[in-house]
Amino acid sequence: MRNKSVVNEAREIQIAVELIELGARLQLLQEETGLSRERLLRLYKEVKGESPSKGMLPYSTDWFMSWLPNIHSSLFMGIHQYLLKNANVSGVEALIKSYRLYIEQVAVTTGEPTLSITRAWFLIRFFDAKMLQLTECKECGGHFVVHTNELCASYSCGICRPPSRAGKTKKAAQAEAAIA
Repeated sequence: MRNKSVVNEAREIQIAVELIELGARLQLLQEETGLSRERLLRLYKEVKGESPSKGMLPYSTDWFMSWLPNIHSSLFMGIHQYLLKNANVSGVEALIKSYRLYIEQVAVTTGEPTLSITRAWFLIRFFDAKMLQLTECKECGGHFVVHTNELCASYSCGICRPPSRAGKTKKAAQAEAAIA
């Protein structure tokens, strides 16, 4: 019996370390592991060398609807749903594997992930609560995050129909100016 609890605790610690390395907030760690807050704080400081950030977690489905976050969220959810269906993973293990694959994919294309692990965790929770769903773009056939029960018969994604200011960030303007 004792050996089993030691193995379970070791697995919980391993999950917490992986989540911390991916940038998880303390509240996510508390929800996904059975470790005490004090133990997680010590572990966080040991892994990151600093205290975890404080403050409220981002809790809104609206963030996932804006142009760039929607594209990244849709990519992540496609990966996550694929793994759930085909890789025999679930729960926090699916979150970790999906997020790692998302980071790898983004590194190849744009370099910088828009979606944090904490937002990815919330995204999964919003899907589980049936607040968000994927819908197919009528133009490209890709699947994109939308609010549940949104009228989507003629949905066009943000890639096929980007908004006029899409991609016009300060960072993009500075990069463009550096090239010129």
